[in-house]
Amino acid sequence: MAGSMNKVILIGRLGRDPEMSYTPNGQARCKFSIATDEGYRDRQTGQKVEKTEWHNIVAWRQTAEFCGNYLAKGRLVMVEGKLQTRKWQDQSTGQDRYMTEIVADNVQGLDRSPDGPQAGQQQGGYQQQGGGYQQNNAPQQGRPQGGYQQPQGQPQPPQQEDEDLGPAFPSEASGMDDVPF
Repeated sequence: MAGSMNKVILIGRLGRDPEMSYTPNGQARCKFSIATDEGYRDRQTGQKVEKTEWHNIVAWRQTAEFCGNYLAKGRLVMVEGKLQTRKWQDQSTGQDRYMTEIVADNVQGLDRSPDGPQAGQQQGGYQQQGGGYQQNNAPQQGRPQGGYQQPQGQPQPPQQEDEDLGPAFPSEASGMDDVPF
């Protein structure tokens, strides 16, 4: 169908550590879930209500390796990918089962890990682009953050100090701590 698009962009926190595995032919696969939340006011009571959604993510090849090595429960990440629904038959009941997940093309760490990079260090990450991946090959110490690498030959923007933009989610600002991490 012309004019259709299957694109997902999410920012959320990992609900558990990533699970790495390999296919029989050695292809890396990493599964994890992230939580996103949003708030709204209940019209009848006037109270603020928080709603959390959980999203299943699967990454392949070098993106999977990056996720397995550098992500952990509680990390804030941006995931870019597409929705995919799998169907299988439950072996014990014979019923059809379905799973909708996001197949990640790009994953970026958005916060500093506990032993994050020191000032002046580069950040690394993976992005699928035209069937391949790009890696920031600058020397790194500690655990790098996820991120893009711009294509070679284009000018790099000057690095700036991190700017505190406030909490990533409304629940962080309100002091609510109902997400289990």
